[in-house]
Amino acid sequence: MPRTGWSPGTVPYGADETVYLVVDSFSSGSVYRETEIEKADLETIVGDLLSGQYNSPVRVVAFNTLEHWSEDVSSDIAAEIQMRCDMDGVPVPDHLTDFVQTHIHPVRQLTLRLA
Repeated sequence: MPRTGWSPGTVPYGADETVYLVVDSFSSGSVYRETEIEKADLETIVGDLLSGQYNSPVRVVAFNTLEHWSEDVSSDIAAEIQMRCDMDGVPVPDHLTDFVQTHIHPVRQLTLRLA
């Protein structure tokens, strides 16, 4: 007997994986960018951000429907972008500068009082 109000899930049955969605900003407002489920993994999202596939990224949200969780991972993504640029010896691309500066947490430096 069919259930009313039921619809199939976004993630295929048995696909226990984390999916990443980018909130992108346009002059008309912010939207979650459409992406294929197979291309919503961490490596692809970071690569797409670095190559300029997004207009003006605002945040990145990760979720796993089988584990029933979601989280704003913008700080982690910003740190990953900064680390990759540092390793390659290149500056953060202009289109990502605001995103990285907004979400990367500055390293807290402790000061010692000298007597």
